[in-house]
Amino acid sequence: MVELKPETIELSRPEDGVLVATLNRPESLNSMTVGMFAEIEELAFTLGDDDETRVLIVTGAGKAFCAGYDLDDADELAGLTALGMLERQEHAARALTALRSLRIPVIAAVNGAAAGGGLALALAADIRLASEQAKFNAAFVRIGLSAGDLGSSWLLPRLIGPALASEIAYTGRFVFAEEAERIGLVNRVVPGPALLDEALAMARLIRANSPGGVQLSKRALQANMEVTSYAAALELENRGQALLTRGEDMPEALAAFKEKRAPKFTGR
Repeated sequence: MVELKPETIELSRPEDGVLVATLNRPESLNSMTVGMFAEIEELAFTLGDDDETRVLIVTGAGKAFCAGYDLDDADELAGLTALGMLERQEHAARALTALRSLRIPVIAAVNGAAAGGGLALALAADIRLASEQAKFNAAFVRIGLSAGDLGSSWLLPRLIGPALASEIAYTGRFVFAEEAERIGLVNRVVPGPALLDEALAMARLIRANSPGGVQLSKRALQANMEVTSYAAALELENRGQALLTRGEDMPEALAAFKEKRAPKFTGR
């Protein structure tokens, strides 16, 4: 059970097995600070030991998802040494890496602007749902920094292809909700008031399945984005399936199917 009390993130549990993490700096469009990165990392590591949470939903308070790095803090970046800037980047990257590496699925409910680090945060999720007010851009290229930030240069081309990723990275232009859905940047667009309900409905579909099956599916999908061969992908998949047959959930699912009832998964 998550017992954190972060200052920049509001945690809620609307139903069993689902945790909602709401970036909670609406006065600054939920922009990121050093403290927020630390709290994201702490949340991810805490969830690593939490067997009750099956799905994490990340969203933003107010009218934005996340406007990227707080420009009030960004003023100091130019004054950092190269090693100091590298340390700052690595601290932020650890937070998003920890989030992406969670064994449970992460759904980004993008309710407004997702710029710079906010785009990277949305990309780090497994699934992206967007409201009609959502918009995305690689903001750092507009302030003299690289759009290759916090994993964006790796994840974005894999979602939408290298040509479109290049256009978005080099121009810094906004991608609005309708285009984001069309190019595959988000899974789908829903009316703003229904966004969290849609994310919860998807979480229920995920939660209805075996925890182990979902977790190893996520591991296979992520790992096989990085392997270099079909044979290596098959090897990973084969090991996962073999492991899952040794647990309690597969026999229970088969028994439930034969008995025409809902399965009772334990994750063991």
